Amino acid sequence: MASADLLIAIGILFLAGLALDAVGRHMHVPRVTLLILLGAFVGPPVLDMLPSGVDGTHDLYAPTALTMVAFLLGGSLHSDTLRKHGRAIIVVSLSVVFASVLIVSGGMLLAGLPLGFALMLGAIAAATDPAATRDVIVQTKSTGQFSTNVLGIVAIDDAWGLLAFSLAITLAGLLTGTAADGALMEGLWEVGGAIGLGLLIGLPSAYLTGRIKPGEPTLIEALGIVFLCSGLALWLDLSFLLTGMVCGTVIVNLARHHDQPFHEIERIEWPFMLLFFVMAGASLELDALAEVSGIALAYIALRAISRLVGGWVGGTIARLPRRERRYMGLALMPQAGVAIGMALVAADKFPEIARPLLAITIGGTIAFEVFGPLLTQFALSKVTGGQADDAHA
Repeated sequence: MASADLLIAIGILFLAGLALDAVGRHMHVPRVTLLILLGAFVGPPVLDMLPSGVDGTHDLYAPTALTMVAFLLGGSLHSDTLRKHGRAIIVVSLSVVFASVLIVSGGMLLAGLPLGFALMLGAIAAATDPAATRDVIVQTKSTGQFSTNVLGIVAIDDAWGLLAFSLAITLAGLLTGTAADGALMEGLWEVGGAIGLGLLIGLPSAYLTGRIKPGEPTLIEALGIVFLCSGLALWLDLSFLLTGMVCGTVIVNLARHHDQPFHEIERIEWPFMLLFFVMAGASLELDALAEVSGIALAYIALRAISRLVGGWVGGTIARLPRRERRYMGLALMPQAGVAIGMALVAADKFPEIARPLLAITIGGTIAFEVFGPLLTQFALSKVTGGQADDAHA
């Protein structure tokens, strides 16, 4: 019966997601936002109707979904794109990460949190949600320099965020007296190893895929690459997000015989993403969040401010058009899987702060997943509608 319940629940969620997609198009609301709300409504926060088996599959579909997203985002880092927009992508992404760490950590210190705790929240705040951001851009069919820059930034800023997090967790260990001798090495292994694994899988894939069906990889090839990236990264305790991103970047730049190297991934990613977003909404513990509600609200406000400041400063340094500087931070508001993953790692290393850390992170993540895509959509519409103004800026 458990298997039957699981299959019924997944079937209902898929159909509900399809219906919400239609509703979102009609009401001009991002479907990601609607799926998060659906998860909160049918999950433990409200009705608690989801069978336990759905949550039990989280360890399979969540890494797979995020690896697919990373793979597709890596595909946006084509050498031609980087030559044209690379400076802006790197400058803005670094600016946003620095602003997030400094502003959120500083605000949390002023709110009375210990330095180590504040540093970890600052590093977690640096993470963006590439899945939701990319989904809004695809759903709105946005094109042009601004959309390209946003995709490039969310593809790379999680790399900087993971580096910042590894340093923050090392400092937190030193400050609390927890053994931190291996923390920095673990962080370097997670990031450096992920880059190496992405190259190891991406280089032969760039040459071998797209040979059976000339011009593009088959569905089996695409799934094989994603599962290899995700599974090996988990097995080796590496970042599956970075592994997928590096692999996708290698393939799009080296596979000259491909016409559409990521077409099959685009066809199959949404069922995985649907479950991921629904379960993100269902994962909120209201009692734990109530205990730290003031800190959680401060975290949300500080991260929002840091996005706006970082986007404006980075855009100014990169000499982006004035309208793009103004709305860059809004476009980078969503936050999801990477932040929760960081929080889980920190909670494992520092169990004494696990409950409040997870509550703040999950509560903030849900808030940014509900409102973030709306702000991304708003930013895209304002920049696209104001391109004529940019020409005069």
